[in-house]
Amino acid sequence: MQYSFTSEQHQFREVVQRFMKDKSPATEVRRLMETDAGFDADVWKDLSGQLALAAIPIPERYGGAGFGFVELGIVMEEMGRTLLCAPYFSSVVLAANAILNAGTEQQKQQLLPDIASGKTRAALAMTEPNGRWESSGIELISEPAGDHFLLTGEKSFVVDGGTAELLIVVARLKGSDGDAGISFFTVHGDASGLNRRGLNAMDQTRKLTHLKFSGVEANLLGGAGDAGQALSKTLDQGAIALANEMIGGAQCLLDSSVAYSKLRMQFGRVIGSFQAIKHKCANMLIQLELAKSAAYVAAAAVETEGANVPALASMAKSAASDAYMLIAAEAIQIHGGIGFTWDQDTHLWFKRAKSSEVFLGDSTYHRELMMLRWGEGV
Repeated sequence: MQYSFTSEQHQFREVVQRFMKDKSPATEVRRLMETDAGFDADVWKDLSGQLALAAIPIPERYGGAGFGFVELGIVMEEMGRTLLCAPYFSSVVLAANAILNAGTEQQKQQLLPDIASGKTRAALAMTEPNGRWESSGIELISEPAGDHFLLTGEKSFVVDGGTAELLIVVARLKGSDGDAGISFFTVHGDASGLNRRGLNAMDQTRKLTHLKFSGVEANLLGGAGDAGQALSKTLDQGAIALANEMIGGAQCLLDSSVAYSKLRMQFGRVIGSFQAIKHKCANMLIQLELAKSAAYVAAAAVETEGANVPALASMAKSAASDAYMLIAAEAIQIHGGIGFTWDQDTHLWFKRAKSSEVFLGDSTYHRELMMLRWGEGV
């Protein structure tokens, strides 16, 4: 499976790559991962204003740049390469696409321009403490209360949920079960009855939050009880974008491993001259190229709205998960004893690889889902 970029896309990548290298060196990643917010407000302002990256996937009629999903994949790949600490995945990928997929025309006109400009940071609250990614695992209850709804329950593993000014919450109508009764809601980050607690995650470069809703007032996003398809589409788009981010991180680890193997001396020779190291690097490259093809073919399919997007999304996520973890583990081995020490940066990408592997479903989950989707002729 192959994919080729246009000259304009190559130029776009170069611009994004320069920005990421300048704004997200490893020293800055280490500084931001120790903060509660987990990102630099000035960098977010530059990212959203000067480069307009927050507007990339949002249509022009909603204040966005109107680029395609392939360009979004390029941005995600370069962010993954440098481990950029910013609420981009949470706000621009997950939350904005949820609004596009589920919201009414009026709601899109109202909510998306501020996300596109970076003025509003949003987050998608879908998963709960049970850790399930399918809609049947949603237990948070919504009850009508006049012109609004009241939400009661918990959400967990919400990316950047602690700093988001707008929460897109997935809940079910009271009395419903399974895939029925699923709805999207908007909640202000400082809403009464909402408790936000940061989680101590292994990957400190991506902040996760636990949310507790105690009769929180919420506005319905789209229709009531019929958002199952919109949720599935949003999760597929998130999986594809995350796969692109993962191949960026894997590329960084491969590059650093090859560079180190050309410098590290053992028995009077650089370790890169040993056949065992050559085999490791060759296998890493093969796995990475396969994952890259899967990720970008899936991204291109989103633009054409092909019927096989769900299956391709699962294929991309499973391939990227396996490749990233394999490359991360091999990178640790090639770097030897220092590879997992705090002073060496390799462990930062290793932890991101692990957190990304399980987020939105691990490779086993997506392989089973892919076979089901292909079998259904999706």
